Order: sequence, then structure tokens, then C-alpha cells
Amino acid sequence: MEFLEKNLEEHTRVLSTEIGERDMDSIENLQAAGEYIERIFKKYNYSIESQAYLLSGKKFRNIIATQPGQRLPGEVILVGAHYDTVPGSPGADDNASGVAGMLELSRLFSGHPTDRTLKFVAFSNEENGLAGSRVYARWAREHGEKIVAMFSLEMIGYYNDQALSQRYPLGLRYFYPDRGDFIGVVGHLRFFNLVRKVKAALRENSSVPVESLAGLGFIRGVSLSDHASFWRKGYPALMITDTAFYRNPNYHRPSDTLETLDYRRMAEVVKGLYHAVISLDQ
Repeated sequence: MEFLEKNLEEHTRVLSTEIGERDMDSIENLQAAGEYIERIFKKYNYSIESQAYLLSGKKFRNIIATQPGQRLPGEVILVGAHYDTVPGSPGADDNASGVAGMLELSRLFSGHPTDRTLKFVAFSNEENGLAGSRVYARWAREHGEKIVAMFSLEMIGYYNDQALSQRYPLGLRYFYPDRGDFIGVVGHLRFFNLVRKVKAALRENSSVPVESLAGLGFIRGVSLSDHASFWRKGYPALMITDTAFYRNPNYHRPSDTLETLDYRRMAEVVKGLYHAVISLDQ
């Protein structure tokens, strides 16, 4: 676990501190982040593809690392995270933490045979209308890719044990804890079974408490990540999140820095997600 914690902190440091904000107006930084992610994927011997697209006259890319399945290669489990930020924020939690978690999952699965094909996808421009994931999800549907589960790792590093540190959309506070010490599993109501399975695997294999919501897309925050691009194309998809602005006061601010995150709990979440993916592969 100590090695996992250190790796998560190092990935987060490079992205948020060494590179910094990664947005359409800081395109060189965004490109540097993509190059870093690609180097890590190559280090773990994945087959790498770039999916290029244009947005506002500028060229961007998604970075795709693939490990073919042994028994059911036509079925895909996809783990994604966006590597861009909003302008003015170093984006340690949003979303260097999610990228770090994805990179460490790719390390844990490197050389670990799976029945289904595993894809790890770094999306660009989530902060601009989910642009990168929309490109990928549309491509997947047009090419008949059979995605059986999609995980969007969206801010997994901020925790607060104080009472009343956690907020919720209107009406939900009566059903959930008031401390921001848990990880959330969020999915659309029609993918309730996927939410249930992932929640169970996380609870069994991680010391971090787990809460879940299988709801409708109009609930504020439920569809504000790349999983929504896959919902809209009919794919089972969910978000793993520390609940973003419902908990983290540094959301989209210059104060979203490396030092505000809890790498021990991040490591526990990644460990739980490793087992969640395995459970879906069986």
C-alpha cells in the first residue's frame, strides 16, 4: 500500500504542480500531461492509441491503453479519467487524482490476464462539454464496441472527517452521512445492478466507506463527468467520486493543490477498484 500511495502522490504532483493547469488556453501544458500519461502507459507495456479530434479549431486527443482479453476479447471494461482542468486551477483533485488512480490501476493490471479486454482512456476536455469522452463514446457506438462497464474516475482524493463537511443535492441529505469521509459510486437508475456490484466490491476490499446513488440525470452533479457520454450512447457507466463541489471547498479554484489530498485513502479506493474490475471480469 505504501508504494501505491507514493505513486499516486507522484502522478498527482507531476500533473498538478510540475505541469499545472491544463486547459484549452494552456494547450502546451495539456499536451505535456498527455505525453506524461502516454509514457506511463508505455512503461506498463500497453498498446497505445491516440484518438485525435478538433474543438474550436484546435487539435486535442484521447489516449487509449489496451490489454486484450483472453476469453472474451470482444467485451470491454473501460476505466477513464479526464486530464484537463478549468483555467486558473492546478487541478490536483479535479482531476489529477482520477488520472493518478487510472494510471495505478493500469499498473496493477499490467501483465495480469483478464477474460475481457481492458481499456484505460485519458479524456481531454471534460471541462468543455465532455468533448473527449463524447468523441470516444460516439466512435464506440458507431464501430460496435461492446462496453460492458465504464468507470469514470472523477475526483477521488479529498476527504473530511468533520461533521457537516458533506453536502448533497436537495432532499438527499436525509439519506446519507454528513461527513465527507466516503467514496461515492454514482450511476443512472437503469444501471442499478452495475452500481450495486461495484459498491459491494469496494466495501469488501477497501477501508474507505462507500455510498452509492443510482438516480436520474437531472439530479445536480450526477451527470457532470465522462460517464454521462457513455450513458447517452446506451452503455452501462458510472462515476467514482469524492462528490466534488458537494465536499471539496477547493473545487475549480487555485487552492486545488497537491497538499489538500489524502493519498492513503486514495490508495484504498484504487485497491477496491482493482477488485471491482476483477469482479466484473468474472
